[in-house]
Amino acid sequence: MASSPIPALAVTTPVTETAPTPVTESEHGGLRQALTEVPDPRDPRGVRYPLAGLLVVAVCAVLAGASSFAAITDWLHDLDEQAQDRLGFARGVPVGTTVWRLLTRLDADLLSTVLASWLRTRARPAAPPPKRYRTVIAVDGKTLRGTRRPDGGHVHLLSALDTSTGVVLAQVTVEAKSNEIPAFAPLLNAIETVLGSLVGLLFIADAPHTQTAHAHEIAARGAHLMIPAKGNQPTLFKQLKALPWPQIPAGDSTRDTGHGRRETRTVKAITVRTPGGIAFPHAEQAIRITRTRTLGGKTSRETCHYTVSLPANQAQPADLQDWARREWHIENRIHHVRDVTFREDLHQARTGTGPAVIATLRNTAIGYHRTNGEANIARATRRANRRPHDLITAVTSSYPTTQ
Repeated sequence: MASSPIPALAVTTPVTETAPTPVTESEHGGLRQALTEVPDPRDPRGVRYPLAGLLVVAVCAVLAGASSFAAITDWLHDLDEQAQDRLGFARGVPVGTTVWRLLTRLDADLLSTVLASWLRTRARPAAPPPKRYRTVIAVDGKTLRGTRRPDGGHVHLLSALDTSTGVVLAQVTVEAKSNEIPAFAPLLNAIETVLGSLVGLLFIADAPHTQTAHAHEIAARGAHLMIPAKGNQPTLFKQLKALPWPQIPAGDSTRDTGHGRRETRTVKAITVRTPGGIAFPHAEQAIRITRTRTLGGKTSRETCHYTVSLPANQAQPADLQDWARREWHIENRIHHVRDVTFREDLHQARTGTGPAVIATLRNTAIGYHRTNGEANIARATRRANRRPHDLITAVTSSYPTTQ
């Protein structure tokens, strides 16, 4: 590392990144059509119910609040004859074990990719993007507490969320006796399958993913990385703490109040791509975010350090502030909702790929309701359950329809 102080970040006008081209109405496809890409794991001899029809039922049932395989079958059985006929079950409906055996044998990673692609084509473009637009993908893992592997461990899934649309773009299962780090590259492959390219995307994740291999992998695909530095990278953490932060002016500051709490977040950023640099590949800027919180008359302070592979003219302090907070979107808007609304940690799915499949269906339900503008997912599922014909029309139509 260079011994001389690193120069302070200068305020510049970032390069504008073009927002993704909106999908036109003619490009939308129905759910049944999308699910034909999922291979059927059953022996073709004696197949009575079409795979796409059963998968449409599974998606619709979870959109309506079903939280288990048994609840999926119950939802189908409770439909009137007209609704069952519209779903392709004019000659009777399958029993619960038939649905369970099918869903626990599917390729969970492929199902996640297919459903994410379907959701993305139906997501309506939001308001016009701001001047400095950057698609931010939050990566985080979740352990399914109610599950069990053959070795007695829990199933762990690694997911990637498009923070602008609320759609989980990919989800992969972490191998037994492993961790999230080897699953990162397969997750990138799955995202690339859905989006076509990773060029220009910004990935944010928690400290365990502060890995040099991750930084090289993302840079090789034309994407960028914003990552925190903690004790798992002691050299990097020490270098970031030693930077001349007292001499750096604050670049951005925000104040929030709510629930009896006052919080101030201050961002400082400096350019580190100088001779010597820091011990992390492709790092262009070092960031320090200080959070000062007052609650019940007591004040606490927390300081976090990050690196980002975007230069100053493409990532100003206000952007860095926003991106750091988006890291929590996947935890608050996906994982928390799966636990509270769908009671995921109480669901004891243990057979085959069942745990990952039902998690994918929950991701799909949340993403679908988010793209329809719903903020309260529990309320949206109750509304969908009361109006099954509208739900069936919405998901099987070639046009996006809100509930």
